[in-house]
Amino acid sequence: MERGGLDPILGELTFIGLGLFDELGISLRGLEEAKKADYVYAELYTSLMGGLSIESLQNLIGKEVHVVNRRLMEDESGEPILEKAEESRVVLLVPGDPLIATTHIDLRLRAERRGIRTRVVHAASILSAATGLSGLQNYRFGRNVTIPFPEPGFVYETPYEVIRENRGRDLHTLCFLDIRVEEGRFMTVKEGLEALLKVEEEKKLGVVTPRSLAVGVARAGSDNAVVKADYVERLMEYNFGPPPHTLIIPAGRLHFVEAEALITLAGAPAEIREMVT
Repeated sequence: MERGGLDPILGELTFIGLGLFDELGISLRGLEEAKKADYVYAELYTSLMGGLSIESLQNLIGKEVHVVNRRLMEDESGEPILEKAEESRVVLLVPGDPLIATTHIDLRLRAERRGIRTRVVHAASILSAATGLSGLQNYRFGRNVTIPFPEPGFVYETPYEVIRENRGRDLHTLCFLDIRVEEGRFMTVKEGLEALLKVEEEKKLGVVTPRSLAVGVARAGSDNAVVKADYVERLMEYNFGPPPHTLIIPAGRLHFVEAEALITLAGAPAEIREMVT
C-alpha cells in the first residue's frame, strides 16, 4: 500500500505512554497494544518513574522489555528500533505522554519516512498533572521551560527569561527540573529555585525573589504525591522527599479560585488572597 508517494507501509512502530509513577500508569489500550507487539522497548532516561519495576512491567505485558539508553535513541537515532519495525510490530514505552520529548517525535518522523506505520497511545503527563494538582488554571500557563543543572562558570538565563516573559503576560510558568538518569542526578525544587535566584542576583529585575510565590510538586501520580505553595525563601526549606520534582512560578496575579486552591490544596499562606484581582 502506498501513502501519497511515500514508500510502501512495512512494519509498525507504536509509541505508548507509561504515565507518571509506576507500571500501573499505562492505559488498558496501551497494555493491549504492548501484548500484541513482537518487540517491546522502553526508554527511561527522559523522565524518572520512581515506582516503576521493569520486572512487574514485563509480568503485566507477558514478554521481555528491552530498556534502551540515550545513546541508542539519540546518537544512533533509534536505528535498531527502526530496523525491527520495518518488518515487525514494535512498541516503544515512554514515561508520561509519549510525544512530549522531541527525540520521540524525531524517531516517529524517521519511521514514517521509511514506510513504517506509526501510532500513538497517550497517557498522563506531568504537563497536565502538575497544573491540575496545583489548582492553577491551565489556560493561564505560558511557555514551559527546563531548569538545567548549573555548569561551573556558567549561568543559564533562559529559564529566568521565560518566567519574566510569562509574568509580563500575566501567565504562570511550569518549570521542568533537570534529570540525568545515567548519573543518578535529579534536580530538587530547592536547587531549581537556587538557580533562578542566582540569575536574579545578576539581573535584579524582581522576577524571582525570596518573597515570590512558588509551587513545588513531587512524585505526581503516586500515592504520596506532595504539592506545596509558599514564598520562595520558605519553599526552599520544605522537605519534598524523593524525586521527581517539578516547579511552578505563578503569575503576579491570581484568580480567586486559584488563590483558594493554593491555600486549600497546597498549604499556601492565606495572605496570597491579596494577589487576587
